[in-house]
Amino acid sequence: MKAPQRIKRTRRQKRIRARIQGTAARPRLSVFRSNKHLFVQLIDDEAGKTLCAVLDGKLSEAKAGEKVGRKVRVAHTLGVLIAEKAKAKGITRVVFDRGGYAYHGRVAAVADGAREGGL
Repeated sequence: MKAPQRIKRTRRQKRIRARIQGTAARPRLSVFRSNKHLFVQLIDDEAGKTLCAVLDGKLSEAKAGEKVGRKVRVAHTLGVLIAEKAKAKGITRVVFDRGGYAYHGRVAAVADGAREGGL
């Protein structure tokens, strides 16, 4: 990522975080997207703790799907997995933090998967 792109994303991220804050009852569902991988976590900002997290590197190839459109399918699967982990901890509602990324592709797939999983 070029420096100006990184600076723009950081600015968007700060604008979003000024309005969004996770609590123990309604944590923040944070998405970090790199070129290869995707990281999703539930964060309680009041306590400053990560409640649970899912990484696409831990996903088996069988769960990930076929090679065509693999990244979006993996993102959807991660959304479902984070929802399962959250429900196991008694969390049913979250605040979605897209992390300065456009709500499109993998980021939107995580949100759709989390909704499908019950968040």
